[in-house]
Amino acid sequence: MIRKIVLALVLVLLVIGGLAGVKKMQIGTLMAAGKAFVPPPETISSAIAHEESWQTTLTAIGTVAAVQGVTVTTEIAGLVREISFESGAVVNKGDLLVRLDTSLETAQLRALEAQEELARLNLERERTLRSQNLVSQAELDVTEATMKQNKANADAVRATIEKKTIRAPFAGRLGIRQVNLGQYLDGGKPIVSLQALNPIYAGFSLPQQELAQLQLGMKVRLRSDSFPDRQFEGKLTAMNPDLDASTRSIGLQATFDNAEQRLRPGMFVRAEVLMPQEQKVLVIPATAVLSAPFGDSVYVIESKPGKDGKPQQAVRQQFIRTGLTRGDFVTVESGLKPGDKVASAGVFKLRNGMSVVENNEVVPKASETPKPSDS
Repeated sequence: MIRKIVLALVLVLLVIGGLAGVKKMQIGTLMAAGKAFVPPPETISSAIAHEESWQTTLTAIGTVAAVQGVTVTTEIAGLVREISFESGAVVNKGDLLVRLDTSLETAQLRALEAQEELARLNLERERTLRSQNLVSQAELDVTEATMKQNKANADAVRATIEKKTIRAPFAGRLGIRQVNLGQYLDGGKPIVSLQALNPIYAGFSLPQQELAQLQLGMKVRLRSDSFPDRQFEGKLTAMNPDLDASTRSIGLQATFDNAEQRLRPGMFVRAEVLMPQEQKVLVIPATAVLSAPFGDSVYVIESKPGKDGKPQQAVRQQFIRTGLTRGDFVTVESGLKPGDKVASAGVFKLRNGMSVVENNEVVPKASETPKPSDS
């Protein structure tokens, strides 16, 4: 009986030992396969850092302003009797816009003109009589004063009538009409916006450190999101004599031809003051730069031996300092040298030392003047 029990225990131990050995062999095989596994390389596009000659620019954000622009108002209250313009029309200086009711002033003017005429006749008689020494000089002086007073009263009514006849103060384009026929207008009530659009100004500011480089007459380039395929050329025409005390920046004004009237007052624009000299810069696509709180970096593509001894491409993270931007490109001030090849697309999925394979067929070509497609 004891032999049977011992034999059974030996058999159980042998079975357990066999299972443990098989399991150990399976785990060892999996571990060896894991160590031998090589992840497939990531597919990226590449670009080569190269030198270009760029014209130095000073960039700023600005706002378009009319050379002359006002909201036409009435100085004197009155009832609108005539509207002589259409919204959006182009007018010349002196064109009639709105005429207020002047019936009362016109009647008063006729009475005053009659008094003025009578005073003029009396003055002529007094002068004749004075020449004959039939009236005193004092009587002639009173008559002259009466004549001047009557003329001044008539001129005051004429000025009131003129103020109730609102005309364009300068040539330009009108905005949307804000009054209606028969409406009573208080003094200062807006009637319509009037803007002179050609030429047109752009106002912007630059830090005080750039003041020494600025000169009147320098070329200025303007871009607007409203017309992404256009750039407008103008000249720097004015600089403030003082600096803004809060920002330590200097206010600038550039003038642009605007015959097509594409630039409108109040428009948000990007201005670039073009420096006369050019400089050599190291350029890479902006998509190659990986921005992070601790600095900008790129992945440099290098060749290294693989586990099978054959050379393969891998990436190495390199921190850089960037400078100017132009279109799809950015300049590199430090961290790269001409000829370095960097990953230009797919950089967010890369890690230091990761194997990569290049594919530049499906990536759009970078441009200094990119034009996004709607397709």
